[in-house]
Amino acid sequence: MAVDAAREEKALREVTNRLVEDYGEAHPAERVEAVVGAVRKRFEGHSVREFVPILVERIARRELDPKRSMNAATEVDLTKAAVGEEGSPDGHPAETTSVFAAVAGRFVSARLVENKRALSVVAAGVVVVLAFAVIMAVRQPNSTSGTTAAPALTTVHGVAGSEKSAFFDDPKVADALAKRGFKVDVEPAGSRQIATSVDLGKYDFAFPSSSAAAELVQRKSGVTGKYVPFSSPMVIATFKPIADLLTQAGIVQPGATTTFDVEKYLVLAEKGVQWNQLEGNSTYSVPKNVLVSTTDPRTSNSAAMYLAVTAYVANDNTIVRGAKAEDFAVSRVSRLFTRQGFTESSSDGPFKDYLSNGMGTVPMAWIYEAQYVDAAVHNQLKPDMVLMYPRPTVMSQHTVVPLDDKGDRIGKLLTTDPDLQRLAAEHGFRPTDVTLFTNTTAAHQVPVDVNLVNQVSPPDYDTLEHLLDGVAKSYN
Repeated sequence: MAVDAAREEKALREVTNRLVEDYGEAHPAERVEAVVGAVRKRFEGHSVREFVPILVERIARRELDPKRSMNAATEVDLTKAAVGEEGSPDGHPAETTSVFAAVAGRFVSARLVENKRALSVVAAGVVVVLAFAVIMAVRQPNSTSGTTAAPALTTVHGVAGSEKSAFFDDPKVADALAKRGFKVDVEPAGSRQIATSVDLGKYDFAFPSSSAAAELVQRKSGVTGKYVPFSSPMVIATFKPIADLLTQAGIVQPGATTTFDVEKYLVLAEKGVQWNQLEGNSTYSVPKNVLVSTTDPRTSNSAAMYLAVTAYVANDNTIVRGAKAEDFAVSRVSRLFTRQGFTESSSDGPFKDYLSNGMGTVPMAWIYEAQYVDAAVHNQLKPDMVLMYPRPTVMSQHTVVPLDDKGDRIGKLLTTDPDLQRLAAEHGFRPTDVTLFTNTTAAHQVPVDVNLVNQVSPPDYDTLEHLLDGVAKSYN
């Protein structure tokens, strides 16, 4: 008995290796192993152990490749001989019949196949008994359907910036991950919250929206690895009447894509100019400061990126370095935040306000380009909505920090899997293959700046922290 069990184990290992080799491009090895394990369990407690590896391989191949069909005439002939008619015995589905045929095809010689009389004798005796055993083995407990149960998926828990919620909530993304053997549950949070206050021990991966926030996560968790599956520049979402007003004020320049001069805006904002003080304003004449709406820089990466851009411009278009430069930059840009009043903790909030409440609430919103493109792809934009590219802007690198092996596998999948990369582009992100992004924007006629020549590099991690601390103190 022990010898038989060892022989079965060896045969099943060979089956698994064959399937991994045959289906490696379509399924990860873990998925193949899970399918083999699930099918094998269906034969526990039955006596036809000699045939288990063959049956497991047959059913697993059908599970991994549903389009696979029987092409061997021998299988069909053997099936008819075994059951006495076309179809399956006792009302069982053709899947069972096909499995039996595969077994018979392995153990009945070609000479017997050619000899129909001999074949009928075999089928009437030993083969019929074997067929019945196979039928009983393949049937699911408490089920007459004979269908193959889907193997259990590996559940992975993550925490990610809220701007990626639509991506992870997409059923197509869930299906693509399931095909690779995973179910991913993601909780949204502001990227700086992820880096500073979230209990990372609850998760398999963290997915903040910038390299700076990811660096802090790495420091806290002692992790060196990371993945950058996609990126998104920072942009300003506005409305045509607002863009027209700022064009007259010399801040906005229309074109194939609309640009927003950060330096001219900073001069205007420092003076405390209000919308009703703009010359020729008859469309948005309200006593509110001309300000771009952001999130809270103390919790959200998008606001930290706004600080990085405005501090660069305030520092004579130079990367901020050193305490003196930090203090000077904070003195110029802190009012861009403190004059806004209440700000959301993550970028999802202000963009939803922009989409639903119009320019009366949010005349200009600092967002990720991906949010605007995603809304355009899913027909959520109104005709008077306008996308503006700040000059300069900054690229936000959405970075997966794996906190364990499962998180590492998800980071790798998001970065390398063609389906997930394509779906990321459909949600407005710029994947590693930027043509996926340009194809999406062209198909939906979204005017985007693909090249973005005028970008700034965010300050190093420690400098950005000092700038954020300075702005936080300004709230008091």
